[in-house]
Amino acid sequence: VKNEPILGFKEGSQERKELLQALQNLHGKTEEIPCVVGDEQVWTKDIRYQLSPCNHSHKVAKFCYADKELINKAILASVAARREWDLKPVQDRAQILFKAADVISGPRRAEVLAKTMIGQAKTVIQAEIDAAAELIDFFRFNAKHAIELQSQQPIDAPGSTNTMLYRGLEGFVAAVAPFNFTAIGGNLAGTPALMGNVVLWKPSDTAMSASYAVYKILRECGLPPNIIQFLPADGPVFGDAVTASEHLAGINFTGSVPTFKRLWKQVGENLDKYKNFPRIAGECGGKNFHFVHKSADVQSVVMGTIRSAFEYGGQKCSACSRMYVPDSLWPQIKQELLSVHKQMKVGDVSKEYLFWGKITFVSLQSFGRIKKWLDYAKSSPNLKIVAGGNCDDQKGYFVEPTIIETKDPQDNIMKEEIFGPVLTVYVYPEENYKTVLSLIDSTSPYALTGAVFAQDKNVIEEAAKVLRNAAGNYYVNDKSTGSIVAQQPFGGARASGTNDKPGGPHYVLRWTSPQVVKETHVPLTEWKYSYMT
Repeated sequence: VKNEPILGFKEGSQERKELLQALQNLHGKTEEIPCVVGDEQVWTKDIRYQLSPCNHSHKVAKFCYADKELINKAILASVAARREWDLKPVQDRAQILFKAADVISGPRRAEVLAKTMIGQAKTVIQAEIDAAAELIDFFRFNAKHAIELQSQQPIDAPGSTNTMLYRGLEGFVAAVAPFNFTAIGGNLAGTPALMGNVVLWKPSDTAMSASYAVYKILRECGLPPNIIQFLPADGPVFGDAVTASEHLAGINFTGSVPTFKRLWKQVGENLDKYKNFPRIAGECGGKNFHFVHKSADVQSVVMGTIRSAFEYGGQKCSACSRMYVPDSLWPQIKQELLSVHKQMKVGDVSKEYLFWGKITFVSLQSFGRIKKWLDYAKSSPNLKIVAGGNCDDQKGYFVEPTIIETKDPQDNIMKEEIFGPVLTVYVYPEENYKTVLSLIDSTSPYALTGAVFAQDKNVIEEAAKVLRNAAGNYYVNDKSTGSIVAQQPFGGARASGTNDKPGGPHYVLRWTSPQVVKETHVPLTEWKYSYMT
């Protein structure tokens, strides 16, 4: 298994031709997406729409919310199907993911990319590294890891053999997916299913079209009914229903800290009713840093920070949101940041193949939150907007890439996750870099990603010690985004989550309940031990 190559979509290429056709097929269309329980497509009265962030007059998808009754029906149907699915050889389950990866890599690539671009406002390259490459890698590598796990067995002793069986969890797994990565939704639901679990998949309202495409591909590639139930739903309704069920075996979550805490608290309150202690895995975001030392390569700092802070409008939980720059380098770094900033464009990703493309937010609520931060920056005496700072929601949810300079390293804008194209810079006296390293570690409650830019090896070693717990994915002379499945398994601790590292070999073990079987081949003929005779 190797990482999926990222296609270039150059003028005249076959992949570009196919993608343009797929985008044209979606133009002005509204896809109808039901809830799916077993083989039954269900429509409730609670109808919703996924709007294109580039043009919110375009209804990308019409779907419905599952109510409590339908969610409970899905739970019972899942639990009824669990035993047979769990007993299926892991090689057979893995083949479904291998086949789905091949289908997404080939004939359905353009469809999944186009639906990610239109529905989630991704440029072609951002869609390609997500909905194609990363999703394919998740399916292939996790299937590989699942098969390899079977060879991890305990040792035998004379007269007996020992076997480790990697069972699925007894009950169902609730998979709660975010909007920003099509691949994450596929992984949150697909990997527990791979390991013999049954799953209730709650896709994001604002990634509905691409998520449904992935679900249908899994079904077409051999996933039986009732193994993954596709259940769009109101968040609190879904959370209340799954945490109230005695059959809850696990929660696989990516989203906000408040939502994850709410689910965790509900699990705690309902512990007495569960058959098992539910597995809870969560990834919740970050306030990711770039630390720049005076010995850093300026070009690497500038290009890495631009990409990390502004690709996909900063709507990555790993995006650089705070940067610490020595005063000796700031004039040069600032000048080069502004030079690149002038080249950025904002446009409709379905019409323009711009690298930066559309800087958007997927709902009015998100847009409003970012606007409040921009208004705060304009009014605060501690903050100065160096570039950008404007936004517009008349046609789509547009937010300019924004660079802010702060006098106060403890300002809230350096602590709280913004989840948008807003980079805040603190300029420090270059001789105080040791103090700044400690400041980075203690400023934010998150610990997801971070990067250190320095050519001085002693500083690199020093920073690694101080920042040991400040990031789950730590980069040296590279940007804080762009982890690749099997190369940089992803996740963080503190408020960033439970750091289960999807994309790594141990992630599949998280969704098993191992059973050890000892078989003795020599009859026991005496109850006394030797010292007793």
